[in-house]
Amino acid sequence: MRRTNRALNRMLLAILGIILVGAGAALIAAGTLPGVADAWAGIGANLTDQIRNLASTAPLPEPARTWWLIAGIVVLLLGAGLSTAWLASQGGGRTPRLAEKSEGADGRTVVDVGLISAAVQEALSGNRNVLATSVSAWESRRGTALRLRMEARHGSSPRELADTAEQLVRQIDSWLGHPLPVLVRITSGARTRTSGSQRAK
Repeated sequence: MRRTNRALNRMLLAILGIILVGAGAALIAAGTLPGVADAWAGIGANLTDQIRNLASTAPLPEPARTWWLIAGIVVLLLGAGLSTAWLASQGGGRTPRLAEKSEGADGRTVVDVGLISAAVQEALSGNRNVLATSVSAWESRRGTALRLRMEARHGSSPRELADTAEQLVRQIDSWLGHPLPVLVRITSGARTRTSGSQRAK
């Protein structure tokens, strides 16, 4: 339910992983195989000579010495700017407004997530299977969607929790007056392990 492009992120992570694995394998081979170490030394010397020849083609006064150094700095700064813009575009999508209806000249009606969160907590106040809940809203391509997280008590029935979540979703639709996409997540944690069981084992 985020604006993050997951396919692009996974592709970039895969490429980065392949590069890191390849670099690690090359370092291990250079440290353990004498022939590979000699080959890397020859490649390094060749690259050094090529860099020196390239630097001499666009000379500059000290301390820059060459235009290629300025171009490299510009490329690095551009890459840093693009990386910052990419990071800033990740995630997001969270909204404090669950629903909104325009009333024309009379104004508009906005349903805040906090209202639904309070209603959910009130509805589950006497439920022994649920330790805690949290409600959040996210902007998706299909509109606003709701995420409901329920923390289960130790020993509680998953079937009963699923039925409770289904009933909650129907109540939320009734409160809003229209159906809403809802992601229900039933979790457990440290509080679950330390809480008392409400059913016989």
